Amino acid sequence: MGKSDFLSPKAIANRIKSKGLQKLRWYCQMCQKQCRDENGFKCHCMSESHQRQLLLASEDPQQFMDYFSEEFRNDFLELLRRRFGTKRVHNNIVYNEYISHREHIHMNATQWETLTDFTKWLGREGFCKVDETPKGWYIQYIDRDPETIRRQQEQEKKKKQDLDDEEKTAKFIEEQVRRGLEGKEQERPVYTELNRENDEEKVAFNLNKGASTSVAASSKTSSVLGPSALKMVGGAGSVKRKESAHSSGQSKEKKKKSALDEIMEEIVVKIVTKKLGEKYHKKKAVVKEVIDKYTAVVKMIDSGDKLKLDQTHLETVIPAPGKKVLVLNGGYRGNEGILESINEKNFSAAIIIESGPLKGRRIEGIQYEDISKLL
Repeated sequence: MGKSDFLSPKAIANRIKSKGLQKLRWYCQMCQKQCRDENGFKCHCMSESHQRQLLLASEDPQQFMDYFSEEFRNDFLELLRRRFGTKRVHNNIVYNEYISHREHIHMNATQWETLTDFTKWLGREGFCKVDETPKGWYIQYIDRDPETIRRQQEQEKKKKQDLDDEEKTAKFIEEQVRRGLEGKEQERPVYTELNRENDEEKVAFNLNKGASTSVAASSKTSSVLGPSALKMVGGAGSVKRKESAHSSGQSKEKKKKSALDEIMEEIVVKIVTKKLGEKYHKKKAVVKEVIDKYTAVVKMIDSGDKLKLDQTHLETVIPAPGKKVLVLNGGYRGNEGILESINEKNFSAAIIIESGPLKGRRIEGIQYEDISKLL
C-alpha cells in the first residue's frame, strides 16, 4: 500500500485522532485548519500557505473580520431559529450546540470578544429579545419571515372577527330581551302600614299568600254560611291544592327544549357502530329527539326504524355543495348555512350563514365534525 493510501493504518489513525473537537489554541482561523498538537501547529505557521494567507489578511484585516462575523452571526441565528424557534432559551445552551459542529466559526475571529457582548449586540440590532437574569442571559428569536408575519396577521384577524361576531350576537340577544320587556308591565309591590282596628285582636303573619287568602275567605264564609258551607269550601280548597300540585309536577316532568335542540332534531347523521349489525352500519338516519347532551333518538331513512344511540355511535353527514347545513360547534353554533365548498386536504368546509344576525357571513375552515346536513 502507498503511504497516502486512504485505508492505510496511518491514515485511519489520523482520522480517528481528528474526530471531535480539538484544542482552540491549535486552530488557524485564516487557513481554517485544525492541528492536533503544538508541533503540528508550529509547522503549519511556518508553512508557505499560511504565510501567504497572512499577507492577504494584512492588506485589509477589517474585511476578513467582517466576513467571519457575518458567517458566525448567520450560523448562530439559523441554529437558534431551526432548533428553538421563538422559545426563550439560555444563550450558553445555543452556543454550546453551535460549537459542537467541527467546522464552526470561532468567536475569537469575530468582532465580539465574549458571548455576552454578542448577546447584547443581538438585542440592540433587533434580531432577538434578550434579558439578563441571575442565571445568565436569555435570548428569544424574533421571526421576521414574511410568510410567518402574514400567517400571524391572519390568525389575529380571525380572532378579532370571532370576537366581533360574539359581540354582535350578544347585542342581538340583549335587544331581543329589551323588546320583550317593553311589552310587559312590571308589577311593583305596594307597601302599607300595619294597623290594628281592635286592641284585643291578635296580629298573625302568614308568608303563604295563597293560603292566607283562602283562610280569610273561608273564615268569612263560615261566619255567614255555617258549618255545612265550610265543609264545601274546605273540599274545594283541597281540590285546588291537588290540582296545583299535579300541574306543578307535570311542569317539572316536561323539560323545555332549547331552539338548538329543536333544530338538531332535523339533522342527518350516519351510524358508525358495528354492534347493531350490518343492517344499520353506515346507514343514514334523522335525529328525531335529543334526550340529553350525549344521547338522541334517530329514525332510519330507509327502513323507518327508531333507535336510541350515543353520540359516539354517530357521525355527521356532509352534503353536496349548495345544500343546507347546521353548525353544531364553535362561535357560530346553532346557525343554519349553505355549504359552499369542501377542502378535502384539511377536512374542512366553507359555508355561508343563512340565519341570525350574521346572515350572509362567509366562514372558511369549519371542520367536518362541526357541521351536519339538514333535511
